[in-house]
Amino acid sequence: MSNPAQPPVPATEATGTATGPTIEVTVWSLEQTSPADLRPAAVPEGDGLRIVRSEVPLPEFNRFLYSAVGGDIRWTDRLTMTYEQWREELERPGSETWVAYVNGTPAGYVQLDAQDGGVVEILYFGLIPAFRGRRIGGHLLSYGVARAWDLAERWPQRPPTERVWLHTCSKDGPYAMDNYLRRGFRLFATETEVEPAVATPGPWPGAYGG
Repeated sequence: MSNPAQPPVPATEATGTATGPTIEVTVWSLEQTSPADLRPAAVPEGDGLRIVRSEVPLPEFNRFLYSAVGGDIRWTDRLTMTYEQWREELERPGSETWVAYVNGTPAGYVQLDAQDGGVVEILYFGLIPAFRGRRIGGHLLSYGVARAWDLAERWPQRPPTERVWLHTCSKDGPYAMDNYLRRGFRLFATETEVEPAVATPGPWPGAYGG
């Protein structure tokens, strides 16, 4: 998270067989193995900030968040997903989307994915570019990780969380890794992958001053 709020790109965003121009991407995997690992960031002052769970699975909303947060750093894989694929993912037990609002406007999100064995992945996390650099990212990440650790309290059919993990990559801003490490994550794997050198997808041409 660049400042410290640049969104991470999961490994699914940095894979694929390329036939044209390519870029080399380093993917880092990080984890926490105890709630005590989390080191929360300070809550930013004066922004009218609140974080709310999106409790109605709504593909349109999650696709908006995905494209608005990731449009300037080549989040592209999910743009081809069907409505039904989005719906199935969001309706899985233990799937949660927590949205940060600033004065009523969506500013970013954390998407959690409950997996087998008490594992929860921070599937997506980031801020819309207009809200980066305002000290929101550290707090949003802290809040999302805390919700990963207490996820079973809202989903009694899920086992208690024993591990929280995520991917980030070299397409993120220069402060991304620092943000994760400051929140108590530890690096456990590093990979280098090659992906197509696609143009940033949006959310529409000319957004973000491009």
